[in-house]
Amino acid sequence: MKRLFFFILFIAALYLAKPLWEEPVSRYVDISFLEPVDEKMASLLNKESVDTAIRYIADGADKAVFFLTSKSAEVQETVSEAKKPVLEKPVKTQLSIHNIELGSTEKQVTAELGKPKNRSMNEYGSEWLTYHNGYQNFVMVSFDEQKKVNAIYTNDDLISSTSDIKYGSSKTAVRETFGEPIKEIRKGLNIFVLQESEGFDVFQSEDAYTYVFYDLHQQSKVTAIQLIATTLEQKKTGIYAGGDAQLQEGFEQQLFDLTNAARVRHGYSILQWEGNVAETARNHSGDMADNDYFSHQNKQGKSPFDRMDDDNVTYRSAGENLAYGQSSSIFAHEGLMNSEGHRENILLDTYSHLGTGVAFNEKFQPYYTENFLLK
Repeated sequence: MKRLFFFILFIAALYLAKPLWEEPVSRYVDISFLEPVDEKMASLLNKESVDTAIRYIADGADKAVFFLTSKSAEVQETVSEAKKPVLEKPVKTQLSIHNIELGSTEKQVTAELGKPKNRSMNEYGSEWLTYHNGYQNFVMVSFDEQKKVNAIYTNDDLISSTSDIKYGSSKTAVRETFGEPIKEIRKGLNIFVLQESEGFDVFQSEDAYTYVFYDLHQQSKVTAIQLIATTLEQKKTGIYAGGDAQLQEGFEQQLFDLTNAARVRHGYSILQWEGNVAETARNHSGDMADNDYFSHQNKQGKSPFDRMDDDNVTYRSAGENLAYGQSSSIFAHEGLMNSEGHRENILLDTYSHLGTGVAFNEKFQPYYTENFLLK
């Protein structure tokens, strides 16, 4: 009997210490099987969690700040209703991209898009396969273990829908079709509350999360779509993924590709990769992450141009974009496109080269740096 008592005491202590070990363990092991235990323990212990706030910031004249907050009261309420989620309006996955839907096979994707231009790690622990023709018809696709599509993204005019939602549709039309966007996403026992954003909506169905991005400089018209299978979204246990070298390189590659896809879509030339300035960009992201600041000017008072000169980067003119805290390169890019000064850098017709650099702080929050050059 005493052994049973100590065993129960040990399990309770292990549960209460979960915030200390959950995140590092989940980077190596899928611990979603513990969710039923979590729910039972939560109901028994009525455990209070500490509110956390995560800032999404785009630097510049216009600073956009979004919050995702974990709230204990909402955690308790959602756990009790977890098996019967309530949506204001049922949403079905009515969208396809270049005739590809979630669940399409790799063979179908190859028939539509050909061979991918590159592969890069994404925040879900899978790969984005990137397809385009000179950055026209730009699509990124992820496959599950059965080689079926479990995520897809485009910022091109490739969206089709049974309800006529497409590239350039209004936000009003999207919400009339899909209903009100969701305000929270549940990850295990955590509820991440999405503060209302003008730049994107998230809609949930049984099989998918639909992320709809809007161009605030074009009357909030649809500018990009991302579809994520529910099974893939729920594998990602938090807002941020582990910041390893593969994800770092993946975010850098994706940021470069997304920028060029946006330029081509708006009628501008493709930027060439510049390795020297990419190193400058990565070093600045790493410096911000390590020293807990967010600025074009570093702690030594050096500007982007000083740092480029120190690295022997040659250029006739240059510019820099920074972003911090967005959970993926897609969110970082879409946020920059909705910030006037950053958008101008991305769409400046005189630039010829680009280097991107990403680094993660100790909380795995990414810092993004883009350095543009005219050579």
